[in-house]
Amino acid sequence: MIKHFKLAIVGLALSVTAVATGAQKPDNPVELKHQTAQINGIKMHYVTAGSGKTILFLHGFPEFWYEWDKQLPFFAGRGYQVVAPDMRGYNLTEKPKKVEDYAVSILIEDVRALLGKVSPGKKAILVAHDWGGAIAWAFASAHPEMLDQLIIINAPHPTVFARELAENPKQQAASNYMTFFKSPSAEAMLSVNNYAGLTQAILDSRLGSIRPTAEERKMYIDAWSQPGALTGGLNYYRASDIGPPKPGSKPDPNSFAGGKPMNVTVPTLVIWGEKDTALLTGNLVGLDKYVPKLTIRRIPEGSHWVVHEQPELISRLIDAFVNDKKLPTEK
Repeated sequence: MIKHFKLAIVGLALSVTAVATGAQKPDNPVELKHQTAQINGIKMHYVTAGSGKTILFLHGFPEFWYEWDKQLPFFAGRGYQVVAPDMRGYNLTEKPKKVEDYAVSILIEDVRALLGKVSPGKKAILVAHDWGGAIAWAFASAHPEMLDQLIIINAPHPTVFARELAENPKQQAASNYMTFFKSPSAEAMLSVNNYAGLTQAILDSRLGSIRPTAEERKMYIDAWSQPGALTGGLNYYRASDIGPPKPGSKPDPNSFAGGKPMNVTVPTLVIWGEKDTALLTGNLVGLDKYVPKLTIRRIPEGSHWVVHEQPELISRLIDAFVNDKKLPTEK
């Protein structure tokens, strides 16, 4: 069982004593403000800085707002209002106990309500990774009128992902961890030995030379240790139909989008670390069928955690795309 658990953690697809208190790093030239908004029936914690057009950053599992710690000062210093929430169920945001409170339709409404709070009556830019990306795809399809651009990082388009789960044995095998995440034993297994498995998967499996500091490790463990936070993140999996098909069944490619193909009409940049072992590059094939204004930038030396591995490149890619400039190349 432990062996299979370790394999599941390695394939994870998918925030701080300082964070919890709202303190900032002294060497950070941009002041990040911690705020709370009452939206869609919950209290949502978010970090914000700067002024101008809004860029909303959505994290994945099992991250929190701090996933974007490098992008927030980068864009706040370039004339944008940056906003990075702890999504429903995570870290300092409220954590409803019912699985059905994490349905995709509710998560979409969280994004709509938060944008209505921080960017009322104005279009925004949406940047998202992993589960945040799944919700961003759905949000962009449902509310294109609220967005100027969409940037997705290693998060499959739900309709394409359903196809891959139905037809691609390699993606089916890579997604077996999702079955584990939906199980009643997931919380106990993931929190064993002070979250050692999650720490290895999220922090120690990163590629490249950027390694997490002791302070960052504590930040993540503190976020996971918030009462109900681990369950909140896992409930995203439990409330959805996404996952490897059961024997004799075939995933409905439109179940995530409420029974219809998920078309996205806003200009979209997809950034993909090609060494992602959980979400394979087959998810890029045929994507333009559903996203006509599509730009794809592959990062050969990036994993699922490319946001942390190559933060400067990620920031420059986003900046170039939203400003209609030539996209930079990987170092």
